[in-house]
Amino acid sequence: MFIKTGDKVRVISGKDKGKEGTVTKTLNAQNRVIVEGINMIKKHQKASQTNPQGGIIDTEAPIQVSNVMLLDPSTNEPTRVGFRVEDGKKVRFAKKSGETIDK
Repeated sequence: MFIKTGDKVRVISGKDKGKEGTVTKTLNAQNRVIVEGINMIKKHQKASQTNPQGGIIDTEAPIQVSNVMLLDPSTNEPTRVGFRVEDGKKVRFAKKSGETIDK
């Protein structure tokens, strides 16, 4: 998977197309990511010790990783991701600008 936790991404398809957010969690086994403020669902929460009120809460649901694109750090535009070796380490780079993503 080319996306990591903390990356800025833009949704390229689906009901939230065009929106941007930060990846909060990656689910590698299902090829899905959870993006802050994207794919919001309403969840019925039963009252508990941690949430004594209960009720309906808004939460983010996972989105397919193929429906998001990484934002280029220099131009803030969606870009494909490539890999190359720099100083003996495998790093990601933006295909549009050629700039390294991992510092």
